[in-house]
Amino acid sequence: MIRVVLVDDQALLRAGFRALIDAEDGLEVVGEAGDGRDAVEVVRRTRPDVVLMDIRMPRLDGLEATARITADADLGETRIIILTTFELDEYVFEAIRQGASGFLVKDTEPVDLLAAIRAVADGDALLSPSVTRRLIGEFAQRSRAAAPTGRLDRLTDREREVVALVGEGLSNDEIASRLVLSPATAKTHVSRAMIKVGARDRAQLVVLAYETGLVRPGWAP
Repeated sequence: MIRVVLVDDQALLRAGFRALIDAEDGLEVVGEAGDGRDAVEVVRRTRPDVVLMDIRMPRLDGLEATARITADADLGETRIIILTTFELDEYVFEAIRQGASGFLVKDTEPVDLLAAIRAVADGDALLSPSVTRRLIGEFAQRSRAAAPTGRLDRLTDREREVVALVGEGLSNDEIASRLVLSPATAKTHVSRAMIKVGARDRAQLVVLAYETGLVRPGWAP
């Protein structure tokens, strides 16, 4: 059973999401919150697998709530999906840097929302190649200068190559094809790289690839 917490200041939206999720086999809503402060408390109490988190809320916004949740070692298995009204939201990149696993627009089709919850619970990131290039790349280049590359020094040459391809938005199968590896080997390289650099998921590898200059907006490695 995948356990979900809903966080949004619109009660009607939460009710709609709850009805949709609770009607699906293998999914259940275990808590709700109308602002970021309550969200942190609810998540700490229920320890869900996935949090659907709005960004703009009273008292404490979704950005700070995401940061507090992902910084809590006891919540290391909880994944956060950012909900946004507009695809290119100026706060989305920062939320992903803080540890969110990806984002969805609020008018996402129900079948896609349910699939996203399952995917994130399974450890995947909601960052398609187009979103990676348009969103992560754009905000990475203007949010701050390139970060020190010390974390990359922990990686082998092959792992650095794989992280660069993750930053380009490639799936494990696509990485395997590009590097002439088996999908299982590509997945192993990604998993080892995540462990070595302390990344929660693939979304964090994307951020690392851009912030260290391993990948730069506008060109592929």
